Amino acid sequence: MQTEKIIDHIVNWLKEYAQKAGAKGFVIGVSGGIDSAVTATLCAKTGLPLLCLDMPIHQAKNQTDRASKHVLWLQENYPNTTKTTVPLTPVFDSLVQAFPAVKNEEDRFMSLANTRARLRMTSLYYFAALHGYLVAGTGNKVEDFGVGFYTKYGDGGVDLSPIADLLKTAVFALGKTLGINEDILTAAPTDGLWGDNRTDEDQIGASYPELEWAMDMQDKGKKETDFKGREATVYEIYTRLNHANQHKMNPIPVCEIPKEFL
Repeated sequence: MQTEKIIDHIVNWLKEYAQKAGAKGFVIGVSGGIDSAVTATLCAKTGLPLLCLDMPIHQAKNQTDRASKHVLWLQENYPNTTKTTVPLTPVFDSLVQAFPAVKNEEDRFMSLANTRARLRMTSLYYFAALHGYLVAGTGNKVEDFGVGFYTKYGDGGVDLSPIADLLKTAVFALGKTLGINEDILTAAPTDGLWGDNRTDEDQIGASYPELEWAMDMQDKGKKETDFKGREATVYEIYTRLNHANQHKMNPIPVCEIPKEFL
């Protein structure tokens, strides 16, 4: 893979898109993960203003530390980078208290995890509108078009997606070429929506290399019965999530009214 050419291509694409849109720069949420680190660096390389938002909600300290360290590195290398911290924990806690109580708290864990992502999306668009910036998405190809591992109208609510045509392993390769901090390159991927250290693999049940393999097998028309053991398990996980999350990947369905009714 020609990482340097891919980097130049994305940076030029970002710059041209912003200019055509009449946008002044970019805003991105930094999480301490590889996807946001690579995307933020690509945006910074355009030379346009980049605002990095740190939006902790009961966040694990190692995640916020990685994010802060990365932004410092960006500011040292790209003076067009600025950072703002928006402490969303009190906002999130107040919102949770306003919701009706439920009999079993575990029943709403996923809803509250997605609520965190949507609070962050709201914050990103506040600053985007304030400064005339575009919200840069951080989703990769496996997350966005494979298993749908993102929050609808949360981290999926963006203006443009610079790395959505890259597999997760390709994002790591770009990160190495870009000089991303080693602690980010070696950290286990996590969505950071749970307030603990659970990883994406913990939630999905398969690693990103495994999911990339399954994505390729689906593209080749393979079926679950074609595999045995771990491969069959991974392929079942992938196809199940791919089917269940089509509502995220496809356009919003519109009820078309027959012309004779109008």
